[in-house]
Amino acid sequence: MDSSAELKLGYIPYLNCVPFFYRLQQNGFRGKLVTGVPSELNRLLQCRELDVSPSSSFEYARNWQKYLLLPNHSISSVGKVKSVLLFSPVDISELSGSEVAITGESATSINLLRVIFREFYSLHDIIDRVPDIPIEALIANKKPALLIGDRALYQAQLAPTGMQIFDLGEIWYQKTGLPFVFALWIINRGILDRFSEELADLGQQLTVSREQLISHPSSAVVDVADKIGLDVATIVDYWNTIDYRLEKEHLRGLKHFFGLCKKYKLLEEEPELNFWG
Repeated sequence: MDSSAELKLGYIPYLNCVPFFYRLQQNGFRGKLVTGVPSELNRLLQCRELDVSPSSSFEYARNWQKYLLLPNHSISSVGKVKSVLLFSPVDISELSGSEVAITGESATSINLLRVIFREFYSLHDIIDRVPDIPIEALIANKKPALLIGDRALYQAQLAPTGMQIFDLGEIWYQKTGLPFVFALWIINRGILDRFSEELADLGQQLTVSREQLISHPSSAVVDVADKIGLDVATIVDYWNTIDYRLEKEHLRGLKHFFGLCKKYKLLEEEPELNFWG
């Protein structure tokens, strides 16, 4: 097959994506996988170097006219998410005037943190920046910092005494009663004519792959645990914590987040939620 005719699918090498991808090819996917952290996949989507990708919900909001959404799939939380964590030596309410280190890997998590500071704690004077040194080193020195993904899961087990850990998914749910949608499956509008059949197949392949792994995680979890240094129980618990659906309540949470992003000038406008099919 000519590689130009292959569906190019983004792949985030985080634990929360394993249920989608571990058995995807076994279930019939024949396209090309392009690996990158969320911010890198955001860039590739913008440049039309990717056809479809699980990517930051904030990226969809920022460039929604270019995209459609694949129905029924997301990476969300209803309460704790366990992998988007603020480490702080003091309560969030005491961070006024502080500088908080942030990851450059995820647009959604950064802007969720900004919304939480402003909307829920009335903190408008916090500076955030991507540091020149590893965030883990700052946490070890008891500096406030945001960490996401597998690194956050791992660091939560190592945080020094006196450091508090705040789960952003949990804070959002406590304050709003709504799910938080960290990532959506985003489709570049320009591929619809070429890949309509593949998109229909992909939606089903993702569902089957995810359900297979969540119901029978044994083989996947051993492979993953050996690579990243987390125990099997922690990984299985994490997969069962993540909410992979995209239903009416998720969309309410998504719209509420986008509305707050506009309120605090993190977005110029609230996007329409436009779905493929």
